[in-house]
Amino acid sequence: MYDYYLGGWDNYEVDRVAAERVIEVHPQVRVSARANRAFLHRAVRELVVGGIRQIIDIGTGIPTSPNTHEVAREIAPETRVVYVDNDPIVATHAGARLTNTERTGFVLGDVRDPKAILDHPTVRELIDFDQPVALLLVAVLHFVRDDENPAGLVATLADALPAGSHLVLSHATDEPYEAYEAGRTDVKAREGVVNVYKSATATLNLRSKAEIQQLFGPFALIDPSVVRVPLWRPDGEVPGAQELNNIIFYGGVGHKAGDLGRRLS
Repeated sequence: MYDYYLGGWDNYEVDRVAAERVIEVHPQVRVSARANRAFLHRAVRELVVGGIRQIIDIGTGIPTSPNTHEVAREIAPETRVVYVDNDPIVATHAGARLTNTERTGFVLGDVRDPKAILDHPTVRELIDFDQPVALLLVAVLHFVRDDENPAGLVATLADALPAGSHLVLSHATDEPYEAYEAGRTDVKAREGVVNVYKSATATLNLRSKAEIQQLFGPFALIDPSVVRVPLWRPDGEVPGAQELNNIIFYGGVGHKAGDLGRRLS
């Protein structure tokens, strides 16, 4: 569905039907998806410029170019990237497009089982846990229910990462944009979108800005903290308040204490 929102071609009829149902009740979802993807690209560039040379991208989805390793290697060709997703179809696409690239691997794994991801031979082969790592959880944790303890999953992953590592996180919300005076929660649209995802492989769990901030746990937020994704260190024109209200993703980047983290903050 996400690939379809982005205008990609690697999706299936069942995905397109479900995605169109979401678009029907929330036409701006495509704008949100593209803004979220642009946030990922900016964050990756920022971290690689700052010295990060290894990335774990959890919940990568069907590869949509430019992918994380492509963005990173425009700056540092030696960057190592491990992609993780729990969908076997994604694994098939990754085999064709991602893992035939040197210093790039794919793991069939689920963020709900972080230890299995961390212990996977591909992760252990490509990632040096004595050196800083960028952990990407972009548009992932809103598919994790409260009872599955999303903050605890982040904490487990964080424990394995050394000082100077970073977390890039984005998450869907139903909160209106705080700087838009006419903003309000569109209850009908929210319920329509949530209902579509009840028939998907994972439910959609929308959270407030305050709840999303808490997910960073041991990662200290760097400027500009958690914001609507187009506002995170923009490299072009910033949307107006009404458009920001229609973009449903908050995003931010956090770091674990260390020299690299202090330099990027």
